Amino acid sequence: MHAMNRNIFRLLIWLLLSVTFFTSTAQIGGNNTYESLNLITSARIAALGGNAISIKDDDVDLAWQNPSLLSPEMDNHFVLSFIDYIADIKYTSFVYSKTYKNVGSFAAGLNYLHYGTFQEADATGQITRSFTAQDFIINIGWGREILPSFKFATDKELDLDSSFFVGANLKFINSTYHFDYHSMGIALDLAGTYYNKKRNLTIAVLIKNIGYQLKPYRKQNREPLPFEWQLGISHKLKHAPFRLMANFNDLQKWDLTYEDPTATSSLFEPETEDTTSWQKFGTALKSGSDKFMRHTVIGVELIITRAMIIRFGYNYRRRKEMLIIGKKGFTGFSVGLGIKIKKFHISYARTGYHISGGSNHFTIRTDLSAFYTKKNKDVYPFIME
Repeated sequence: MHAMNRNIFRLLIWLLLSVTFFTSTAQIGGNNTYESLNLITSARIAALGGNAISIKDDDVDLAWQNPSLLSPEMDNHFVLSFIDYIADIKYTSFVYSKTYKNVGSFAAGLNYLHYGTFQEADATGQITRSFTAQDFIINIGWGREILPSFKFATDKELDLDSSFFVGANLKFINSTYHFDYHSMGIALDLAGTYYNKKRNLTIAVLIKNIGYQLKPYRKQNREPLPFEWQLGISHKLKHAPFRLMANFNDLQKWDLTYEDPTATSSLFEPETEDTTSWQKFGTALKSGSDKFMRHTVIGVELIITRAMIIRFGYNYRRRKEMLIIGKKGFTGFSVGLGIKIKKFHISYARTGYHISGGSNHFTIRTDLSAFYTKKNKDVYPFIME
């Protein structure tokens, strides 16, 4: 077992070095292809602001974002999600998990995005034919525990209720936007999670969308994938009825700001320069705080009963980039509800992307083993402690 753990560590170090070398110039935003890789499927994740890689319980849908969360507690679990997205875009997702002793836990899933049916016309405006636009993403994930406790130089184990997990997702992308506009690609996620059961503390690191466009939309015009580093932290106080979490996104690039077209300054209204040290400090602090918060997503799970949870999320960057001055509304915020009805866990989320609309997420999860055995777990057992 220890030899296997050493081999896993060596493989992870090699992969990290390779990722650092090949993605040192990674881009974000509108410079990438396959942005559908970043769309949110889980209603639970959507309600928590759109990113939640540090929740350690038996929800297999979370492994779509962080494969190191896969565990034997998810064995034979199935999740189905329906999403009503902006502009009548619909997408569906399902995930199934199975655990194999001494090998790890596996998950397989599919995302199907349907952008609608469109009409093609010639130069005179005559309709010639109709076509659909859609994305398929097939995901295969693996995760396992590698260190159940700390070990020191004395070779004596000191159990601190701490565990380390690793995992990987392999994703295949098939994208078709027109008869002559088709692409295929492959992407890899690598993740590691530290979990302290005694302190109800989880820390996770995710390297996302390491990949390559196998077949570009246009010949000799390959585009980069939306590569990203993430860090997630979640904590639940022992007797508190809620759990707090923070996710830090796009850590490969510090400055995520862009030129704001609504800014008041121009050639005719030049910006005033700071003259005193305090003014310069205040400006630098404001700028630094804004840049830091653009990486940050905050979420809260409020436990009402053992079968009901209310969720809230705040995505600072989404709000900053998508709001309309004077009409901010619900932009950047999200809210959701999770309930357990017999053998089913049902979640709903509403996210605010813009004043003109948002997305609705529905997820249903169940343990298939519960239908033919007496196995019937509590809802989210880890956060009930």
